[in-house]
Amino acid sequence: MKAAMDDPVDGRVRRAQESREARRAQILATALRVFSEKGFHQTSITDVVKAAGVARGTFYLYFDSKAAIFHELLDELMTHLRSNVMGVDMAPGAPPMVEQLVATVARILDTLQENRPLTRILFHVAVGVDADVDERLTGFYESLRGFIGYSLTLGQAAGVVRSEIDVEITASCALGSLKDVVQRYVVESDTDFDVDGVARAIVDYNLAGVGAQS
Repeated sequence: MKAAMDDPVDGRVRRAQESREARRAQILATALRVFSEKGFHQTSITDVVKAAGVARGTFYLYFDSKAAIFHELLDELMTHLRSNVMGVDMAPGAPPMVEQLVATVARILDTLQENRPLTRILFHVAVGVDADVDERLTGFYESLRGFIGYSLTLGQAAGVVRSEIDVEITASCALGSLKDVVQRYVVESDTDFDVDGVARAIVDYNLAGVGAQS
């Protein structure tokens, strides 16, 4: 058994696989940096291979096109974002609904802030890259709008949200406010911000509005 585990052929295969994965990750990271510096549409494959220090043929071993790189970067970010959208737990002993919503919004903002270069690309040029990207973005925003609507409905049942509001319209307004905050604090700024404070302000605004409490 030990001899099989120490097989030099297996070791070479493993090291070759690790080398391929490292090279692929290097190309992805380099492409993201170049996209961020030059803009997606202004960046050519030649720009990417020069910056990555690889041959053009090496690039095509891993990716079919510039758009293929963007798709992978987008998928990675979308996966992180979806993992941050937790269902609201209404079970006895669960944290208050407002605190759960603040935590969810904070996780989304934190992920976008940590991935600021890609977030900027998404907001500036993602729409129109190709039909597949448009579909993925639309699907993500629809799922986020659906989560907000579901949370509002739960809030109505719990007496946290007014029963007379139009849930669909309110969910769209809430999503719009979140996107505008991301535009200002993540896309247009290089400065890290108080994620928890901003998340709480977003939730407070969407649940309580700006009117004075009577």
